[in-house]
Amino acid sequence: MSIQSADKIISHHLNVIGFFCPIPLAETKKALHELKKGDVLEVVADDPEALHDISLLMERLPHDMDIIDDSSGEFRFIIEVK
Repeated sequence: MSIQSADKIISHHLNVIGFFCPIPLAETKKALHELKKGDVLEVVADDPEALHDISLLMERLPHDMDIIDDSSGEFRFIIEVK
């Protein structure tokens, strides 16, 4: 199932709600390793450290990322694999 987010169609989902550092980062890295160019991964997390950790990871990788900060304390990362 694919879902559209802004201009990207989300093809893969990763829910790490309730997990704390380093699990959200490790699971995101693992998921990205398994995807191919053009895939879009949505990561949903509620650990504030994930905002920092995943952002730093994306600075080192060629992928595009949008962050959506939900007022409920959840963060959505939309990552397009390049």
